[in-house]
Amino acid sequence: MALIQQPAITFAYTFLNMKKLLFAILFFSGAVSFGQTKKPSTPAPVKKNPPTVAKPATSKPAGPILKNEVDSVSYALGISLAAYYQSQGVSTLNGSLLGAAVNDLLNGRTPLLDNNISNTLLNTYMTRLQSEKSKQNKEAGEKYLAENKKRAGVITTESGLQYEIISAGTGESPSATDTVTCHYRGTFIDGRGFDNSYDRGQPISFPLNGVIKGWTEGLQLMKVGAKYKFYIPYQLGYGEYDYMSIPGGSALLFEVELIEVKRKS
Repeated sequence: MALIQQPAITFAYTFLNMKKLLFAILFFSGAVSFGQTKKPSTPAPVKKNPPTVAKPATSKPAGPILKNEVDSVSYALGISLAAYYQSQGVSTLNGSLLGAAVNDLLNGRTPLLDNNISNTLLNTYMTRLQSEKSKQNKEAGEKYLAENKKRAGVITTESGLQYEIISAGTGESPSATDTVTCHYRGTFIDGRGFDNSYDRGQPISFPLNGVIKGWTEGLQLMKVGAKYKFYIPYQLGYGEYDYMSIPGGSALLFEVELIEVKRKS
């Protein structure tokens, strides 16, 4: 993952993406239902056991009986939907009401909740779940940064960004609208790495106003040829929501080497 090449300054979780996934699943489910035929699909032939092997009789596995392709696809979509929301922190749902909502929508019946109320309920609920999910990371990061700022050589800016000068450069400093070329190494506060341009064998270039706030601010403090270490609170990183391999609320550490500045023409 090229962490700093992302186009947005922060990457908060949005309900829009969640909603798109849900309605994509519902639409596909509806399309399959309308095209359903009454004939069940032909089951795959069952291989016979070798005659020399005596195999005890086994009972049929518990669970739904998938009589045809629509049954199978419907169940598979349920697994996909549940797995997605489980990854977002949802652990309990009323399956009967979930199924009723799907059926109401696909069959053109008036739902119990209109679209605006549904959006508000889900936004509030998912925001609370994510806040609870990231609470431990936020507390750990705040504790780490509180201790780190006491170390000699660590400077804390008004925004809360902390940085340490490993080596000072002699070239020009970039502005927020410039494009810069950097090498970098990113880790969590426990030392685990999550991105490293040195491992890829080449630096990367990016507009300085197109990355996380901690980078936009921090790199403007540097001169070409400098190498700094940034200690970035979650508010200046990816926020309290999960983003790819970055858990929500994570404080991030970066060693950054500024190689080149290209002025905006």
